[in-house]
Amino acid sequence: MRQTILTVDDAKAVRVLVENALAGFDCELTTATNGFEAFFAIERVRPDLILLDISMPVMGGVETLRRLKAAPELADIPVIMLTSRADHTVVPLLPKMGAVGNVLKPFTEPTLLAAIQNVLKLQPVPN
Repeated sequence: MRQTILTVDDAKAVRVLVENALAGFDCELTTATNGFEAFFAIERVRPDLILLDISMPVMGGVETLRRLKAAPELADIPVIMLTSRADHTVVPLLPKMGAVGNVLKPFTEPTLLAAIQNVLKLQPVPN
């Protein structure tokens, strides 16, 4: 069964970087630009993993993570947070809030893939 990854980030460059990093893997990608939109995306396609930016307009990553983990039907979806050095005060709290990982921006494709592979066993695109 094909795995689905939801990227929630207001920066198009980050969404494109995730898309490029996962281009060689057999997975479905979907995106949202803030936490509010993420819940609509989750209704359409229940993801196997969420990559969640911490700093976004409308609904930021911390609030989105709280709401995800408070909803029994969504709490089991693994979430990797995408953070920056400016988020240093909240990063230590993220595991207690339910995040399974953290990737510090700016990140490279190998760093992102390593974090994802800790959660999902991605398969290469079949030939």
